[in-house]
Amino acid sequence: MTRQTRPISWIKAARKEFEKFPPEAQSICLTALTVAAEGGKADIAKPLQGLGAGVLEVALPYRGNAFRVVYAVQLGDDIWVVHAFQKKSTQGIKTPKHEIDLIQDRLKKLKEALR
Repeated sequence: MTRQTRPISWIKAARKEFEKFPPEAQSICLTALTVAAEGGKADIAKPLQGLGAGVLEVALPYRGNAFRVVYAVQLGDDIWVVHAFQKKSTQGIKTPKHEIDLIQDRLKKLKEALR
């Protein structure tokens, strides 16, 4: 039985941020999203705590920088990329609060739009 690949949709602002990533970093993140679209979970993807089930984060350490792509797997039929950012935080691995707030806000708006 072949598994169906789900479409990957982007919130426009997330796409814009993602396009600022270095090409190699983009490529690695896109591979992880493709794994998600095929029903799997890439090694560099992990659940994003506190945002409910089905919200995952691709965490990519790359040349001394940290790149993040946040996606939701339980909104409609698509995999939704809701946020992409370069993490500049010096406070360890924790995602900064303003990024979490932004993700929560986008998820809420997206859920309303998909109703």
